[in-house]
Amino acid sequence: MTKDPSEIAELLRQRIESIDTSVSESNVGTVVEAGDGIARVFGLSEALAGELLEFPDEVLGMALNLEEDSVGAVVLGQFENIREGDEVRTTGRVAQVPVGEALLGRVVNAIGDPLDGRGPVAADGYEVIEKVAPGVIDRKNVDTPLQTGIRAIDSMVPIGRGQRELIIGDRQIGKTAIVLDTIINQRDTGVKCIYVAVGQKAGQVAQVRALLEEHGAMDHTIIVAATASDPAGLQYIAPFTGCTMGEYFRDKGEHALVIYDDLTKHAWAYRQISLLLRRPPGREAYPGDIFYLHSRLLERAASMSDALGGGSLTALPIIETQEGDLTTYVPTNVISITDGQIYVEPDAFNAGFRPAVNAGLSVSRVGGDAQVKAMRTVAGGLRLDLAQYREVAAFAQFGSDLDAATQQQLTRGQRLLELLKQGQFVPQSLANQVVAIRAGTAGAMDNVALDDVARCLDELIEFMRASHSDLMSRITDTGLLPDEDLEALDGALTAFIDNQFVASGDGQ
Repeated sequence: MTKDPSEIAELLRQRIESIDTSVSESNVGTVVEAGDGIARVFGLSEALAGELLEFPDEVLGMALNLEEDSVGAVVLGQFENIREGDEVRTTGRVAQVPVGEALLGRVVNAIGDPLDGRGPVAADGYEVIEKVAPGVIDRKNVDTPLQTGIRAIDSMVPIGRGQRELIIGDRQIGKTAIVLDTIINQRDTGVKCIYVAVGQKAGQVAQVRALLEEHGAMDHTIIVAATASDPAGLQYIAPFTGCTMGEYFRDKGEHALVIYDDLTKHAWAYRQISLLLRRPPGREAYPGDIFYLHSRLLERAASMSDALGGGSLTALPIIETQEGDLTTYVPTNVISITDGQIYVEPDAFNAGFRPAVNAGLSVSRVGGDAQVKAMRTVAGGLRLDLAQYREVAAFAQFGSDLDAATQQQLTRGQRLLELLKQGQFVPQSLANQVVAIRAGTAGAMDNVALDDVARCLDELIEFMRASHSDLMSRITDTGLLPDEDLEALDGALTAFIDNQFVASGDGQ
């Protein structure tokens, strides 16, 4: 059977038209050295700084060192099967992660892959992890409070939206507890929270997730986990991943809080990567750009101008010290970058004062502008009273002959410390905090027995909620405490405490 030549010509024309003539171009290199999460690749002449590289078995890496004839890359995944001679390709994509509302309530790794077994994340899009921080013109003054719900912080070391406040102290003395209380306190405020765990045990991250779920805080929280068993590359990029996820909400005009727990282990991971890449070591074997590593991360926290939506990204980095030494390399670096620090003191923690915030060494350089006016009204003399107490307490242990003024300072200071004690995972509302601080600074608690202060405070707040609900509501709604409300508050405090804890003999 013969075909008509015209049919053959038509068939050939159709085949030719259906041929895919598009060209895919990729820059290819060869692994010449691999190990400990690092690969040195010969070739890749067109690789970009920070570009994602594709290793065999769909393992990704990121180009860090761009040298004359090779590229030093950090592997973002399992690196055990990478061998000398393996082919590596550029992807044309700079490192990026998924962002969006769908991430809320999820636990993801440093490249945005889910770890919670709840299926893939339906992201709103992808954003690069390394961005230039907003400029001076794009920012506005930090003037809106971010309430932690912790009396010792909101009264003396207030945090504003867009601020960078360092939390620093030895291990296992309550640094993570402070940030978890802060996350829980954002339940009804609209603030989205991103908790970045760097170098922690996987069990600790699971415990954090369980605690947030138990207290109804996981719905507005993203957990980015780069655990101790993850490669150093993932621990290195995890804070940048969390920051990018927070910036998505900030740039929409919303408010976000990102917590880096902790930047000490982040610096260790970066030091490991840098030494393996044979970058010159500096002080304590850290590379020369360790300061820039943290400054370019923390500078991305900002309160944006109204023209750019008025959103904010607040950063709470955590630094772990050794034996309370604040003068080592990484702590001094981060202290110089941030807008203040909350120092968690081992001696106070061991003495039962929790949260163990040291009022003398803790400072907020911009939070005073953002402190709620009602709190500023009642807490104005708190730091001075505690400073005077610390001064006279040091001398009081050497002798018992104290004049009346010194004895009064000791009495006031002891009760203020008791009032600042607070249980974990029970953040306090603004009105409750104002009542507690005013009861101490106004001297209403001076005649209450020290052992009864905690019980007196609980009953006092319950009484105020029941009998003066209108006053408590005004404090919560307006954040103000005008003279007439302050006078009414003082009268209620004095009447309740004198009747219930002093006149009955409890305070004697």
